[in-house]
Amino acid sequence: MTDPDLRKLRVLRELSERGTVSAAAQALHLTPQAVSQQISALGRELGVPLTEPSGRRLRLTGAARIVLRHADAVFTQIEQMRAELAAHGSGESGEVAVAGFSTTLSALILPAVARLRESRPLLRTSLAEVDPPESFSLLHRGETDVVISADTAGTAGEDPRFHRVALCDDPFDIALPEGHRLLDSPRLLLADLAEETWIFATTGMCHDIGVAACTAAGFTPQASHAIGDWDATLAAVRLGLGVALVPRMAKPAPRPEVTIRAFSEQAPSRTVFAAVREGSQASPEIAAVLDALRTVARAAVAA
Repeated sequence: MTDPDLRKLRVLRELSERGTVSAAAQALHLTPQAVSQQISALGRELGVPLTEPSGRRLRLTGAARIVLRHADAVFTQIEQMRAELAAHGSGESGEVAVAGFSTTLSALILPAVARLRESRPLLRTSLAEVDPPESFSLLHRGETDVVISADTAGTAGEDPRFHRVALCDDPFDIALPEGHRLLDSPRLLLADLAEETWIFATTGMCHDIGVAACTAAGFTPQASHAIGDWDATLAAVRLGLGVALVPRMAKPAPRPEVTIRAFSEQAPSRTVFAAVREGSQASPEIAAVLDALRTVARAAVAA
């Protein structure tokens, strides 16, 4: 038995609905002879008779009813496939994997996913916390579709294999303990903190940006503590162990006896961006994710 031809199955279905070969032929814009030939050929392909004489007309056999029951399920699946493909083509459905460093998960990626669940409920997203450069390796291998990163030395943001979309500038503010001499200063510059003890991130872009900013401001920071968690960093500031640069996007939970102040000018900052494989930015589902990220990013670093 060969696989049935969908066109012949549609002819059989039309005969079932119209009742006569002539009516089916008229609906399908075929000749009655062509309809009979199609149904006879389908019966030969399936190895069963599909019609039998009933007076001057033909009626469907029990085997034909079985075929039609399964054919209707096939036609339903085809229609569902067409609908999903149409939704996919408009960015309404599909699957997109997103990878970003820890700060961007709560500040950008999760809010963007929440927006997409409302506007595009058929579009599925998967999330992973991955730091560069490993996130760019995943992107290159096709194991993720969108990477969120920031401008620091060693990232692959300018790699021609990737298309880059700027999301926002993320300034760094300063966390000061209660009673600090600059707490109420009307003007605060990074250089004013040259003699302070500093708390930096253990490694990575936040550490590198902080050290580079202090160097650019004309001093080498006295880094006495290395802490990788923002809540723990603020706890150390509260205890008077030092001051710390905090990216505004991090939005750590407020702590008593700790004030986070913006600099008056020349604040350290990083450019947060999304990267996708070059050419994939034209994909409707990836474009939808990038649009959601851009929308969320505008509010993510508001003071």
